[in-house]
Amino acid sequence: MTARPHNRVFGKQQRQHTIILASGDTVRHMTVRPWMAAIAVCLIGIFSIGYLLATSYLVLRDDLIGATMARQARMQYDYEDRIAALRAQVDRVTSRQLLDQQVVEEKVDKLIEQQQQLSSRNGKLGTLLDRAGNSGLTDKSAHPDANAASKNEHAQLTSPKAIEKLLLSGKPADATPDNSTLAYVPAPETVADRADRVFSKVTLSLKHIEQDQLSRIRGLTADASETANSIQSIMQNVGVKVPNEIAAAAGKDTDGVGGPYVPPQNVDQFEQSMADLDTALTHLETVRGAAESLPFRNPAPGKLVTSPFGNRKDPFFGTLALHTGTDFHFSPGEKIKATAPGKVIASGWTGGYGNMVEIDHGGGISTRYGHMEQILVKVGDKVGAGDTIGLAGSTGRSTGTHLHYEVRENGHPIDPMYFIAAGTKLASYISGLGAI
Repeated sequence: MTARPHNRVFGKQQRQHTIILASGDTVRHMTVRPWMAAIAVCLIGIFSIGYLLATSYLVLRDDLIGATMARQARMQYDYEDRIAALRAQVDRVTSRQLLDQQVVEEKVDKLIEQQQQLSSRNGKLGTLLDRAGNSGLTDKSAHPDANAASKNEHAQLTSPKAIEKLLLSGKPADATPDNSTLAYVPAPETVADRADRVFSKVTLSLKHIEQDQLSRIRGLTADASETANSIQSIMQNVGVKVPNEIAAAAGKDTDGVGGPYVPPQNVDQFEQSMADLDTALTHLETVRGAAESLPFRNPAPGKLVTSPFGNRKDPFFGTLALHTGTDFHFSPGEKIKATAPGKVIASGWTGGYGNMVEIDHGGGISTRYGHMEQILVKVGDKVGAGDTIGLAGSTGRSTGTHLHYEVRENGHPIDPMYFIAAGTKLASYISGLGAI
């Protein structure tokens, strides 16, 4: 090694570090300068740090990968739980809507059944109302404007469009979730609650109509029974026996009935009311028919009574005698009319009656019309109330033109004025018993 001169820096000698490399005869040397040492130290440091980092990465890699995978797994589980919760919510909503729709459909079916029942009742009630009108009864409880408004409101509530709208409002949602469903599923309005309000209103409308019908039926039943009883009472006061069919219609005929006692079946209130009205109308029609078939009409309305029924001084012998009828003043040739429908059982000259017609009205009741100038019917003819049977005259034992009118029960004469007076009372119940 060759010594080199020493450098001095500020009076101090700075040593140079030299690296000598010998290989055989060849000798090399390299002077190590400070900056080269610094670079070497830095490289060694960098390498050491890289080595440490690499070693740490290799050591901690599994932990980092495990933590990352666990985090991803947790995120996936959370997402799946969210999806499951949303699907469960959708399923609950769908199930509830399906249940609501089923409830709505059941209520619609029930409503349609009530409508059909109401329509059927209206048909039966219409027939009964027609019968009541023909019997002279008036529906006092009927209010056309109110009934029309009620029916219009009911028709609007129960129209097919309203029911269809209600059904569509209960249509279930799609069970397959999409992005919007996953984002937000609003709580739907309960269809059953909305339907309950509609059906409550419709049911209330049906109840109003049914109550109105029941009120009308009961009112007509009471009027029919009262009218029938009044007519029957007037007929009985005259002495006319109540026919068996009238007693049966009134429920007073208990002959020849019986059987084991069986508890009554459950009967619908409306059906029972209509049955009661039908029975009352049948009774009224039977009583009216019986009254119209009997001679309650006046044979000479507005005419003067020239001789009443009963004992009187005979116009020919001057002695006391029974006058079996009532004489009415008539002009010659004036029409004589039948006081009730019936069958002619006598027509022609009959002793002191002169030209006489006798009409059988059934039930043992007959009427006679005497002293006629001309007879216009013959035996066997059927005549109606008010039909002309002859012309007034003065034949037989008669002192002048008049009508001798008799009412007989089973061949026995009855004062015709009893029937005429009863007919005046009955005219307020039966319009057909007015003047002929």
